[in-house]
Amino acid sequence: MTEESRRRRKPSAGHPVLAERVLDLLASGQAASRTELAALLGAAPSTVSSAVGQLMAHGLVAEEGTVSSAGGRPRKTLRLGGRDGFAVAAELGGRHAHVGVMQAGGVLTDVTTVPFATADGPEAALPGLAATLEALAEQHGRELLRGVGLSLPGPVDIVSGVVTLPSRMPGWNRFPVRTWLEDRFGVPAAIENDANCMAVGEHGAQPPERRQSIMVKTGTAIGAGVIADGRLYRGGTGAAGEITHVRVEAAHDIPCSCGNTGCLETVASGAALVRILRERGLAVASTEDVVRLASDADPEATRAVRQAGRYLGMVLAANVNFFNPDAVYLGGILSTLEPFVAAVRSQLYEGCHPLVTEHLVIERASLGADAGLAGAGRFALQRALAQALHTATAHHH
Repeated sequence: MTEESRRRRKPSAGHPVLAERVLDLLASGQAASRTELAALLGAAPSTVSSAVGQLMAHGLVAEEGTVSSAGGRPRKTLRLGGRDGFAVAAELGGRHAHVGVMQAGGVLTDVTTVPFATADGPEAALPGLAATLEALAEQHGRELLRGVGLSLPGPVDIVSGVVTLPSRMPGWNRFPVRTWLEDRFGVPAAIENDANCMAVGEHGAQPPERRQSIMVKTGTAIGAGVIADGRLYRGGTGAAGEITHVRVEAAHDIPCSCGNTGCLETVASGAALVRILRERGLAVASTEDVVRLASDADPEATRAVRQAGRYLGMVLAANVNFFNPDAVYLGGILSTLEPFVAAVRSQLYEGCHPLVTEHLVIERASLGADAGLAGAGRFALQRALAQALHTATAHHH
């Protein structure tokens, strides 16, 4: 890119994208001053200040005096204007939903798990979940509810707010989930794929200098979410991070649900482990069963889990070499198994260029099982703030 086009592409103060990112960084607690914002956004301090000024004029951002850093000049800290708002969020699994409240500032509270019958389809399953979320909102002051977030175990079309061809969500194809939620709650709703939610949730909890990361969800299925330059990277058609259907030699010609053969999913996912261990005569019916056996150091299960980690590591190594992230985070139920994590890690060190692994962080998600829920909550607040910004600026013009 030439210097000229780089200058042209710098976001300007009146740029809604810049204002939106400022709001997001303040809401998630990643930045609290103009200086921090300028550093994270790679924008000129004057540009950031004028965006902050506009947001303050609309009442979306407020400024508080003095956090005196060791005597020096009193620093002014920034916060959201209506900072007492919150979002409710849910992460859908196969038979359960994980629910909680996301406070402005990025803190997740009231986390619980409730039954959720995904397979019954949206019309049957959503009302009960909505009632649970409604009860949570009531506890925190319903009038302060700003948004609702939902993490879904399938491909999500962000523009239309529907799930598209989800292999593990029968009856959900093209159902207008987002519109349903917005009609039910009367506030903006955000729906997003589970791996993307986990990536965003974990990124918000990590030091902001980690600008590029890959979050790998290793559960019954495998998914990945990509953070590039501090924000979720969706790719051209929203399918970035689709590593589950990379073909691996070891999988030979095992048929996959995608219609192809030899996909990573057929040898490294929880569902694959269930199949492999059953073929070896073990009584397992679910990924949880596999995890239980491996946690009890069952040799057959441990061996299979380690091998799955190795296959995942091989596919990841190619992506890590190409993308050169600061961190690879492992989430999902298989990431609770040390042999699995160790196998992924050693495969990355073995298969990646030394320049790529020199400072690479490879670790379990620090938020553990809450990463996806935190991400869904952040998406909800983000969407609510973007809507508030849109409303404010529309009135203004």
